[in-house]
Amino acid sequence: MAVYLIAQITIHDRAEYSRYEAGFMPVFEKYKGRLLAVEEDPEVLEGAWNCSRTVLIEFPTREDALGWAGSAEYQELARHRWAASTANVAMIRSRS
Repeated sequence: MAVYLIAQITIHDRAEYSRYEAGFMPVFEKYKGRLLAVEEDPEVLEGAWNCSRTVLIEFPTREDALGWAGSAEYQELARHRWAASTANVAMIRSRS
């Protein structure tokens, strides 16, 4: 069953964050991930959206998502994101 990760990211160091972006896709694709949306300026329909970037990604299974997030390759890359931003990341499951 597909799972989705939703990330709300507040970027405070674009130069450092660009190091994360530069290596993201090669690592991400190894774990069967699909980048569905990246938005810097979402249309807010209700409430407040206080982040610089919103990302929606899909994995075929929960195991694929956790394999990617916990992989040594991603952990090494993610240190650039952690240094450059703060984030809220949630995993949700498909209902179908």
